[in-house]
Amino acid sequence: MKVQESALLFFLGLAIWILGTVYYAYRGPRVLETTELQYWVSFIASPVISAVICIAILQWRHIPPANWAAAILLLAIPGMIGEAVVLSHLATFMPKLHAISGGRYGAYLFATYAVVLGLAEVVTLRAAP
Repeated sequence: MKVQESALLFFLGLAIWILGTVYYAYRGPRVLETTELQYWVSFIASPVISAVICIAILQWRHIPPANWAAAILLLAIPGMIGEAVVLSHLATFMPKLHAISGGRYGAYLFATYAVVLGLAEVVTLRAAP
């Protein structure tokens, strides 16, 4: 992958993380502090939606399947670093959420990153000769 492509993916990942963090900062209580059914529906939907967005970006940029794992890492790393900061200062960055919701938010993040990174790894391995 070219340096420009890598930089674009990194900055797209940063933008996605910022948008997602702002969304959960304002809408988090309606997603995380709700009924069990609503929570689990959202818990399942979040990784699926994130995977669709990431796959669309990779297809838009014509990233070959053999490079998906590296490309998804470039999309994911800004968010993973940023979320470490957010989770360690939850009351500052997400004041509308109760402290107990930090665990639920963290679970969303782990599930989302696991699905997206795992999917990219499977695609990359299948593309290998």
